Amino acid sequence: MVREHRIEAALHFAGSILVSESVDNPLKYYDNNVAGTIGLVTGCVEAGVRAILFSSTAAVYGDPERLPVREDDPVRPGSPYGWSKLMAERILADAAGRHGFAHCALRYFNVAGADPQGRTGHFGPVTTHLIRTACRVALGYEKVFQVFGDDYDTEDGSCVRDFIDVRDLADAHVAVLQVLLAGCSLPVLNCGYGHGYSVRQVVAAVQRVAGGPFPVTMAPRRAGDIKAMIADVGLIRRAVGWVPAHDDLDAMIAATLASERRRAQLLGEVPSCAASRG
Repeated sequence: MVREHRIEAALHFAGSILVSESVDNPLKYYDNNVAGTIGLVTGCVEAGVRAILFSSTAAVYGDPERLPVREDDPVRPGSPYGWSKLMAERILADAAGRHGFAHCALRYFNVAGADPQGRTGHFGPVTTHLIRTACRVALGYEKVFQVFGDDYDTEDGSCVRDFIDVRDLADAHVAVLQVLLAGCSLPVLNCGYGHGYSVRQVVAAVQRVAGGPFPVTMAPRRAGDIKAMIADVGLIRRAVGWVPAHDDLDAMIAATLASERRRAQLLGEVPSCAASRG
């Protein structure tokens, strides 16, 4: 199929992505994320694909020694999920070295937001992303928002993450792909904004944008979570000229709220909790 359609480049987005699930079921993650990558890269090599762009993750850094974290900082994943992505990066680099295709692994930080025009959204049945989960609670589709850990060494005790709007992430892929198709490899690049928000700051922002409070409870830390992760984005800006255009937490939240309302309408889901808003 790849050879038949003369595919020049492959963008590898597929994979299992839940840190806590990977701790409970590591073999699933090594099978899907590692073995699956081997199969894809093998097929691309056999078909003569010129470039492969891989969706990796900041989880490869584990608990970083410094922030913001750079691409050349130590990698020491704290979960099977992170290890599976790091292994996939290595597979891609080794195969590219032997077979000569251009490649890049984009290390995503925390992707958020949705298409404001409603053409697509995060419609998966399992809600794990922080902003999406908080929005669903604000709209009444889930009962309570849990803050996992309030004793981290951060300003307010909750974890800190670097959130990037999905539209900027898409633009980064286009910019990187153009370089790859010109025959130049960019082995790994961070994809974030270079600053972060804590879980509690995100909750407060969702309450503000949604128009009122919703139930929030404290829960124990989750296995595999780290206290803070913020990207150094100097390299991707220098390498491909990428400049984000949507660095606005409230806008990401508003787009997510709208997306969740659309999803509910399409699936016939109705609010069942007192926190529901129109």
